[in-house]
Amino acid sequence: MRGKLKLVGMAGLVMTCLLVVGVAAASQRASAPDTLLYAGASDPTYLDPALVSDGESFRVTKQIFEGLVDFAPGTTRIVPALATSWKVSKDGRSYTFNLRGGVRFHDGTAFNAAAVCANFNRWYNFSGPFQDASATYYYQSIFAGFRRNEVQGLGRPLYQSCRAAGGLKAVVRLARRNGPFLPSLVLSAFAIQSPTAMRKWGANQATIQNGLFRPTGTYAFRHPTGTGPYMFERWTTGEAVVLRKFSRYWNKRQPRLARIIIRPIADNTARVQALQTGEVYAMDLLAPQFVATVRSNSRLKVLSRPSFNVAYVTINSSRAPTNELNVRKAVAYGLNRQLVVNSFYAGRAQVAHEFMPPSLPGYNANVVKYQFNPTRAKQLLNESSCKVPCKIEFWYPTGVSRPYMPDPKANFEAFRASLEQSGFDVVTKSAPWRPDYVAHVNEGTAGNLNMIGWTGDYADADNFIGTFFQGGSKQFGYNNAALNRLLDRAEAETSQGRRVALYKQANALIMQQLPGVPYAHSRPALGMQKRVQGYFTSPIGTDLFKTVFIGGQ
Repeated sequence: MRGKLKLVGMAGLVMTCLLVVGVAAASQRASAPDTLLYAGASDPTYLDPALVSDGESFRVTKQIFEGLVDFAPGTTRIVPALATSWKVSKDGRSYTFNLRGGVRFHDGTAFNAAAVCANFNRWYNFSGPFQDASATYYYQSIFAGFRRNEVQGLGRPLYQSCRAAGGLKAVVRLARRNGPFLPSLVLSAFAIQSPTAMRKWGANQATIQNGLFRPTGTYAFRHPTGTGPYMFERWTTGEAVVLRKFSRYWNKRQPRLARIIIRPIADNTARVQALQTGEVYAMDLLAPQFVATVRSNSRLKVLSRPSFNVAYVTINSSRAPTNELNVRKAVAYGLNRQLVVNSFYAGRAQVAHEFMPPSLPGYNANVVKYQFNPTRAKQLLNESSCKVPCKIEFWYPTGVSRPYMPDPKANFEAFRASLEQSGFDVVTKSAPWRPDYVAHVNEGTAGNLNMIGWTGDYADADNFIGTFFQGGSKQFGYNNAALNRLLDRAEAETSQGRRVALYKQANALIMQQLPGVPYAHSRPALGMQKRVQGYFTSPIGTDLFKTVFIGGQ
């Protein structure tokens, strides 16, 4: 849907009123200016942050838990959180964290170095169901393996040990140097949880049922216990998660609100309607076509997230004819990226020239750039074995809207037209986002070309180009020895200056070899009432609510 949204009278009101069933008491309290009513897109998966990888879960756990480090509000700059300072050893393998004093978990347990080490050792000692990739995705991504690997494909663990060097000093020892280690600790997956509560409520109990991981203790559903500004009150699936202010929070000036109520509203239109009627005060995932609608309402405002994503077209280098560099270059010249950005992002995106956002250290402004040039594309095709018209298979997803790709079909149709203008004979394929499309993309079976993208998890180039290309990729059909050497060196380097130089070299090589074509960095939008103040948008999408307050009408 494009253009201005219209409410649908009583039918719309009845539909949205159904969302408050079962939370009437909370809604009564929400009329006071000390409660934030917030709309996400779905329920959390679990409330144990070590066991989830989705934004809807992290939206909640970010309020309950804290890590050793965090981002400064609205930025990707690392600042102290539960650690007030840290020092790296000369060999780059030991991190000494000086911890914040006077901090308690919500159950009254003292936060100290022993608690930090208990969490690191918990992750390291995960076994059985917890080694399933869906259970501990982020631990496996950063730390590679466990104390005893029980699943094929796990690597040598990065973590070696943790010791308490006094009550408020924890020393984490790594098996090898690793540049992304510290930046990755901003992830909610590595938040520090109460060892007492985890033991009491069965946090380490789980099973695999019908191929799916599921916790069997009650900790991840009813007893999540951290040091954060808000503590868990209740979760009614399909209705709301309710959090309340932690009165013993270490920062006495925060939080500003007494309660947070987060409601799952899956439909984009319904979320906007709930915002317009005042049933929620703020909403995430405001689609570009609704931005003007929210802005036109005198009671509402639009906020933007910093651009921290990339939309791109995969080019499979293992399949003919895109196994030829000249054909890949012709694709790059044949994609009218500026037209797509101008037409389908409502002024909320810029053309991408590499596979990571410009805000990240390691971005290289001097990479080869490919402006839309049908004449040059045809010339390159005729210099290849494919010739004009060159037949290629191009896939796009259905049934999905992503922050970096709000209207996949519209993007695809524009790209198909520009490629056909540039000498290609495009064979169209589509599939539902889940489970078919993503699986085909990851396995490298989604044609010569396919559209997908990525939102960063933490502020490091490794989380973009390392994730995509290091060690080779089935998705791209691409494994370049020179690029692997650059990415391996950058990952093991702890000097920021040397890491930046290596990633710049890697970006230059990627855009010469063209395993894909990045085309957009978008700025996702949020909608909220103007009286919601003190709200900072996180680049990675996990906003912290402790600074938020409700102002005057």
